[in-house]
Amino acid sequence: MGVIYTRYAEDTIQDRKISKGFIEDALRHPDQEIAGKKGRTIAHKIMGSKLLRVVYEIEGKDYIVVTAYFTHPERYLRQ
Repeated sequence: MGVIYTRYAEDTIQDRKISKGFIEDALRHPDQEIAGKKGRTIAHKIMGSKLLRVVYEIEGKDYIVVTAYFTHPERYLRQ
């Protein structure tokens, strides 16, 4: 599957200094996937002490990345 970034995603990941390699790894090898709003899916990937969340949609054979951000794992993952 290919990966397409919305303009919003391009802007935010640049501002947040998140590499596309990290995002694509999270999409292809998530630690967890959960349902998001508006029919979207959120891929979770633990990276060191942070949790990368990638919000995306599937369109045909492509991932459409809406946004991505790092956060604290304890906020979203149950221990």
